Amino acid sequence: MLVRRVWPSRPTFDGPLADFDQVRREMLRLLDAVAGDTFGDVGAGVFPPMNITQDNDNFYVRAEVPGINPNELSISAVRNRVSLAGKREIQREHDRVSYHRRERAEGSFNRTVTLPTEVDAERVDARYADGILTLTLPKAEETKPRQITVRT
Repeated sequence: MLVRRVWPSRPTFDGPLADFDQVRREMLRLLDAVAGDTFGDVGAGVFPPMNITQDNDNFYVRAEVPGINPNELSISAVRNRVSLAGKREIQREHDRVSYHRRERAEGSFNRTVTLPTEVDAERVDARYADGILTLTLPKAEETKPRQITVRT
């Protein structure tokens, strides 16, 4: 499973929590210095990172998938769920290389997200540009908001 570390870069706290935040940051720094990649998925995030937005007619899923051939992505939409699967392979320099830092993850991934309402799977559009996959998922007709006129 493809993961990436997301430990540092959390907001810092002021006031009474400042001391606890300093201790947390120091513990993470020491753990990273001592253990390196020993703990693998500890503090790992999900891949690919996504933003999901909506308007009255569509949901929009924007996923960061740099270095992945868009023809090798598998995308499916069923009811109110959309799934994205693929594989990222990174060409190695050579077998005798020694890494000082290795942050570029590789491997297979499969991510499914649940949307608030159902989508029309027959009309989903997928576009890839500059490492960003953009899915436009039209909302199913019965889930779109309708203006209702009150009769008198």
